Amino acid sequence: MPPKKITPGSTADGFLDVTITYLEMHTRPQQLMLNSPHNNKTSLLKACKPTTSFYRYLYNTVGSPWLWWERRVMSDEELKRIITDEAVEIYVLYFEGVPAGYAELDRRKEPVIELAYMGLIPEFTGCKLGPYLLSAVIDIAWSYAPEKLIVNTCTLDHPKALGLYQRCGFTPVEQKTKSISDPRLISLPSFQPGTDG
Repeated sequence: MPPKKITPGSTADGFLDVTITYLEMHTRPQQLMLNSPHNNKTSLLKACKPTTSFYRYLYNTVGSPWLWWERRVMSDEELKRIITDEAVEIYVLYFEGVPAGYAELDRRKEPVIELAYMGLIPEFTGCKLGPYLLSAVIDIAWSYAPEKLIVNTCTLDHPKALGLYQRCGFTPVEQKTKSISDPRLISLPSFQPGTDG
């Protein structure tokens, strides 16, 4: 069942108030869900030098319900430089051969590794794939022996995101509230769950 579409309110001047929580992990967690709840129906594959069109499909489809917009406004050239960088790793979760979500590790500032993006395609939420995907990517990140692993989430993200990060070993270290331009008012592909954008 697709997640309920969020409808955050815009202020009269077209801005949204967003609270961002920054989290860190300094030691490898002992309790991770490293076995898929769906056994051999799932696979996690590293996308080596993905095409921008495939990446945009993942980003737009996963992010539409949560108003992900930053990478939508990037040119193809700018986006390609990021996603084909040797220190950026994109892992795609497949369920019965169909893309179900993805996670992106950014190692460009090692020894700090950032979990830059993670999420599921709307049709696959509620299938217990989120904890598995997050656990698997955390395990991959720690294989590089980083000084710390960082991530952030905000009040536009899935309401369970913050709790999931904490259950998997992240600790909140800072919280900020800021106003951003409402991405729904920018001329971009529609923010609708499941659209290819």
